Amino acid sequence: MKTIFSGIQPSGMLTIGNYLGAMKHFVDLQEDHQCYFCVVDEHAITVPQDRLKLRDNIRSLAALYLASGIDSDKATLFIQSEVPAHTQLGWMMQTISYIGELERMTQFKDKSDGKEAVSSALLTYPPLMASDILLYNTDIVPVGDDQKQHLELTRNLAQRFNRKYNDIFTIPEISVPKVGARIMSLQEPTKKMSKSDENQKASIFMLDEPKKIEKKIKSAVTDSEGIVKFDKENKPGVSNLLTIYASCTGESIEELEAKYAGVGYGQFKQDTANAVINLLEPIQERYHALKQSTELDDILDKGAEKAALTANKTIAKAKKAMGLGRVKKK
Repeated sequence: MKTIFSGIQPSGMLTIGNYLGAMKHFVDLQEDHQCYFCVVDEHAITVPQDRLKLRDNIRSLAALYLASGIDSDKATLFIQSEVPAHTQLGWMMQTISYIGELERMTQFKDKSDGKEAVSSALLTYPPLMASDILLYNTDIVPVGDDQKQHLELTRNLAQRFNRKYNDIFTIPEISVPKVGARIMSLQEPTKKMSKSDENQKASIFMLDEPKKIEKKIKSAVTDSEGIVKFDKENKPGVSNLLTIYASCTGESIEELEAKYAGVGYGQFKQDTANAVINLLEPIQERYHALKQSTELDDILDKGAEKAALTANKTIAKAKKAMGLGRVKKK
């Protein structure tokens, strides 16, 4: 049985892209693997957050994990800041990280570009991300392809630590889903769909009402050809809708191309909207039942306790390898 770790930031409502690219696959993974799913709230504070909004986002994200099909009897769901080993190992991993490699991270360059005052945590959070993964002897990390650079750094840091100190950490493998790994913006289909996009019409959020979903998909950018065909280079908008449709229903893109041959975009967009609505409806219903429940708190308490058992064992080994703390006299 392989161990899988995945963390999502509670920095805004999740999009259909987050679900199709990651959370949907977690439900299958928990059946045959030991899974740790983490709300990485300490990553969220690399940029300013309203404390009340952050707390609400943390509960929302935890509830969405469960509403999406994560079973707390099969997987460990917990909040990062409730397991102190994460920040402890994060600091230790910083000491073996190089400023140059952290400055080369694409997300750091994007988020700091043109800003005068940038939090140092924006530069140094990749070692914390590495610690999240390495604490659990993780074999596989399922990610969107925009996170592959951070995962390569995690692998490098683990190998560096193992060479320098002791063979403590498992070197994780990267897993990128073949379909739905990268859902694009509805308004700028050459850009990834983002929960932080200022244009609200660009993203479908997991708690959007059916009418809003329908309106957003009907106004999605396509082209003037009227041909439903997958061609990312020349038809990025149509290709993106095909990816969304296929990911929601399980139908192949080839089947959808045949289904809508000669039909045009109107019916295709309506059916894509229906597919998204049908997928999200039961998730939304379960989410609203969980959000403010004691059941959610009980699950998160149990998850933090279970995660800490493994994390504390790993960090004890890492501290010993680095020479931290005392060896008590008998």
